[in-house]
Amino acid sequence: MEQNSALHPADIAEEISRLSKGEQHQEFMDYPLEDRLEIFSFFEMDVQYTLIKSMTEHELSELLNNLKPDTRNELLSELPDDLIKYLINLLNEREKQMALELIGYKEDSIARLMTPMYVQVRPYYTVDDVFRHIKVFGRKAETLNFIYVVDEKNVLIDDLKIGQLLLSDSSTKISDLIDYNFAAIKASTPMEEAFEIFQKYDRSALPIITEAGVLVGIVTFDDVLDRIEDRDTEDIQRFGGMEELDLAYTKTPLLQLIQKRAGWLIILFFSEMLTASAMGFFEGELEKAVVLALFVPLIISSGGNSGSQAASLIIRAMALGELKLKDWWYVMKREVSSGLILGGILGSIGFLRILAWHFLGLYDYGPYWISIGFTVAVSLLFIVLWGTLSGSFIPFILRRFGLDPATASAPFVATLVDVSGLIIYFTVAAFFLHGKLL
Repeated sequence: MEQNSALHPADIAEEISRLSKGEQHQEFMDYPLEDRLEIFSFFEMDVQYTLIKSMTEHELSELLNNLKPDTRNELLSELPDDLIKYLINLLNEREKQMALELIGYKEDSIARLMTPMYVQVRPYYTVDDVFRHIKVFGRKAETLNFIYVVDEKNVLIDDLKIGQLLLSDSSTKISDLIDYNFAAIKASTPMEEAFEIFQKYDRSALPIITEAGVLVGIVTFDDVLDRIEDRDTEDIQRFGGMEELDLAYTKTPLLQLIQKRAGWLIILFFSEMLTASAMGFFEGELEKAVVLALFVPLIISSGGNSGSQAASLIIRAMALGELKLKDWWYVMKREVSSGLILGGILGSIGFLRILAWHFLGLYDYGPYWISIGFTVAVSLLFIVLWGTLSGSFIPFILRRFGLDPATASAPFVATLVDVSGLIIYFTVAAFFLHGKLL
C-alpha cells in the first residue's frame, strides 16, 4: 500500500486494517513513530492486538512509551493479565508509574479514561507567563482548549478557556480572570454519570479531581463517547439474549460467535419448556374447547411484545440517566395506565376480529362466539398489562441487586410473559366459558 501523508490517521488506520495480518505489521512500521502513534489510536481493538503480537520487544517498547496515557490505558484494560504485565515491564519508570496509577482505578470509573497530559498554571502567573508555559509544556497536552489553575497543593481552583487568555492583556494576572466557577468530575465517578456531566456542561474536556479536590487528570469528550458507544453495543447484544462480543462482528470467529449465543439460547430453551408444561396442564380445557388453541400464539406474542417494548424503554432511560431506582413507583403508575390502554386497544381488535370472522362466515365459532370473543379480549387486556409491568419492573430489580438491567433481555422477558400469559388466558377462559365449552 502506497503511503499517503495527506490522509487523516483514521483513514490510514482503516486502510491498514483491510490488509492481511502479516501486511498490517509491515505497513504500520513503515510510518514514522509520530505518525504511528496517531494511527494506532484509531485501530479497532482486534487490529491493535494483532499488531502487538507481531511487534518485536523494541518496537513495542517504543510504541508504548510514547502513546498517550489514556490510549495506552484503554488498550491495557482490554488485554489478558499476563500480557498486561509483560507490556508494563517494557515501560520506563515514569510511564510505568503513570500506567499503574490509571489501571488502579475501578474498571467503570471515569479515571480509567483520564490523561495526565494537560496544562496547569498558578494564580500568580500573568497571561504572558501562561503562553510561555504552554510553549514549553503544551506540545504533549491532550487539549489546549482549557488551561487549569491550581494552588500550591495542586487543588483545582478554576479552568480558563484559551480564548479568554487570547483576548486578555499580556500583563493581566490569572487571579484577575478566575471566578472559581468550574465543572469537574471526581475520579471515582462511574462513566455513565460522567457522560451526563459532559452533556450538562457541553464541554470538550473536563478535569478529574480527587475527593480533596486535587487535580489528577482530564478526560476529553471523544474518549467518553467511544466508551459509551462500546457500552451501548454490549447492552444491545445482551438485550438480544447473548453475551457481548469481544471483537467486531465481522472479526469474530464463527465458533466464538456460536459460543456467545448458545448459552442464552439453551437457557431460554429450557425456560420455554415451562410454556410446554403449561400447555400440558391445560390439555383438558383444550380438548373440550379446541377453538382456544387458535388464539394461543396471538395471546402469548402480544404479552411478550408488550414486555419487550417496556423493557427497552426503561433500560434506555436508565442508561441515559433519566430514571433512577427511586423512580420505580412513578414508572409503575405510568405503565399501569399504558398497559391498560394498550391492552384495551388490542383486546378490542381481537374481539372485532372474532366478530367479523363469525358474521362473514370465515370461521364458525359456534353459539358461544360472544363468550369466546370476551375471553380473547379480556385475556389480551390482562396479559398486555402484565407484560408491560413485568418488562418495566425487571430492570429495576436487576439494578437494585447491582446487576446490569440490559440482561433483562427481550427473549427473557418474552419467555417469562409466555408462561404466565397462558395461565392468565386459561383462567379467563374458565371464567367466561364455564358451563358452556368448559
